[in-house]
Amino acid sequence: MAFASVMVPLDLGASAAVRLRLASTLARRFEARLIGLAARQALPQHLYGRGAYISSQFVDQASTRASEELSQVEARFREATAGSDDVEWRAAKTDPMAFLVRQARSADLVVVNPYREEGAGDWCSSIEPGELVLRLGRPVLIAPPSVETLAARRIVVAWKDTREARRAVSDGLPFMRMAEEVLIVALGDEADWTGAGETRAYLSRHGVTATTVLRPPPKLGVAAEVIAIAQREGADLIVAGAYGHTRMREVIFGSVTRTLLERIPICCLMSH
Repeated sequence: MAFASVMVPLDLGASAAVRLRLASTLARRFEARLIGLAARQALPQHLYGRGAYISSQFVDQASTRASEELSQVEARFREATAGSDDVEWRAAKTDPMAFLVRQARSADLVVVNPYREEGAGDWCSSIEPGELVLRLGRPVLIAPPSVETLAARRIVVAWKDTREARRAVSDGLPFMRMAEEVLIVALGDEADWTGAGETRAYLSRHGVTATTVLRPPPKLGVAAEVIAIAQREGADLIVAGAYGHTRMREVIFGSVTRTLLERIPICCLMSH
């Protein structure tokens, strides 16, 4: 198991260059193809609505502007990857989320940022990481906007015996094989620790030496405790399954996934 292709959505926003550097370093590390892509709606629906009357001249101008801006993003991508041989560019005038979901069939790993502030050039802000993980069918690396390298020397696996967590452990193997330390963190009572030891054995068969960390139910919540352990151990990557309950239950009772996405200070690899 390895990452043979790394995909990164780009735009004209300030964080795009940093996101591209992160994806580029990962592609080089895994000797993978780097796929950059950009999508830009000429007339975003959230601004104009479906029933609004817009003159044909305005539509043409908007389409031309979108094409020019997409060309600017491509030029930046080509310049930043000029020394790389295995790169690919894809672009379209369409919704950024929908385009990324379609194109991700070619990716082993997708790199995105969570957006807390948006600028005019941040088209990728419409790519909501939590929704993306649900729709993509691929592991998603969610990186704070300031992170441009990921050593993944120390990794925390947020373990719970669920389909999503098992998927995340498998998807995170390429990182864990290169790590100096992997901690399998299981929080709760003994029932919640189920499978942590077997997961350690599973990783061992794949050449990964891991340690289990079993803790009672945390007072501040699972996500906060996972983040605290990661920071205390000097980890730079958390591996976690996303959305183990129905979306309605997540809305009503809260979500470890959502809390991680809102508070995460380091990179997080999520799978569903």
